[in-house]
Amino acid sequence: MQEKHAIRPGQSTELLKELHILTRDGQLNQDSRRKLKQVYHLIGFIEPLIEETSASQPEVNLVDFGAGKSYLGFLLYDSFFKEGRLAATVHGIETRAELVEKSRALAARLGFAGMRFHALEAAQAPACPDLPARIDIVTALHACDTATDDAIRFALARRARFVVLVPCCQAEVAALLRKHKSRALANPLAELWRHPLHTREFGSLVTNVLRCLQLEAHGYQVSVTELVGWEHSLKNELIIARRTGQRAHHRGARLKEILAFLGLEAELSGRFFLP
Repeated sequence: MQEKHAIRPGQSTELLKELHILTRDGQLNQDSRRKLKQVYHLIGFIEPLIEETSASQPEVNLVDFGAGKSYLGFLLYDSFFKEGRLAATVHGIETRAELVEKSRALAARLGFAGMRFHALEAAQAPACPDLPARIDIVTALHACDTATDDAIRFALARRARFVVLVPCCQAEVAALLRKHKSRALANPLAELWRHPLHTREFGSLVTNVLRCLQLEAHGYQVSVTELVGWEHSLKNELIIARRTGQRAHHRGARLKEILAFLGLEAELSGRFFLP
């Protein structure tokens, strides 16, 4: 009975088997239960954004950036859009062509006609003619390292209405902090990242702070929360951004100040580009 309650009502068991969340005999193992719980928790945050969008226009255009095997995209489509429940197209963007082909084949087998998959490098995505001009929701679930920044850049370029991010491992800022450590130690606050473990964790925190400032500077209202309890993963920060169109220039100025304070202007000004 517990196994059944772990699955949302109406969820396709065939899909869950194809995604290897359910075993072939319909059972959930402990690892799959954790993964499913996390994705469902994220879906709970996305659902009101879908409802708000569908209430104001005839179709929802959702892009899952760095889709991988498209767990999130498939589960969103299965939960809200199959059988014409709501008019929508769900696009998965992934660099690995073999994963894109597998996702296309699975969507065809399941009859998910409103799903599209694109084998694209991050730099190609903003100008891709196969993506709709209007993007309503951009998601990125556990897109590793700078892939989350690629999703943000895409969302900003397409003026997405909502951006939903769950960042994963983040190495770039930590590597730069290590590179400049000897110079930074003149400042007592550099003790925050003197030890390797602290460098990694502080680098991750700084990266997400910079992302939030970037979104705010470009006209988004940002909220940050925990996706699920820490017992499941240490990478469960959830960033949700709603486009207001009102650029917060003081947030851009603060972003510049942080980069200057940490000695990261030369390397990161281009990544966290400013208005």
